[in-house]
Amino acid sequence: MSVVKINALTVPAEMREELERRFGNRAGMVESSDGFEWFELLRPVEGTDRYLVYTRWRSEEDFKRWQESQSFQAGHAQAAAEAASQGQGQGHGHGQGPSQGHGQGQGPGHGHGQGPAATGSELWSFEVVQSTGRRKS
Repeated sequence: MSVVKINALTVPAEMREELERRFGNRAGMVESSDGFEWFELLRPVEGTDRYLVYTRWRSEEDFKRWQESQSFQAGHAQAAAEAASQGQGQGHGHGQGPSQGHGQGQGPGHGHGQGPAATGSELWSFEVVQSTGRRKS
């Protein structure tokens, strides 16, 4: 079955709107990636400052291929270029290493020229062992 990657982004209240805007303007290259199945950006409603970036992939290999793809690299290069052109660092607001590959085509910290919107992140990985949709009457 599918694998799920959830990037838990810690986002200060004053950066929530900016984070959502940045995701809304994302390049969208992930949607055409082989093995990509689903994306959702989940806004916290109470008790936490963590957004969840949910992606579902056909396999771990498909996710890894996306991380290594030209589209993924181009998205990160674009974010870095925008940050540099505005005199900002890339920022490391959502971390590096494993969390870098959440599959959204966003740069580190979702900087996109204005520094990071998130102040931290974790990447969680799951295998789907059961799944269901709405039952038709």
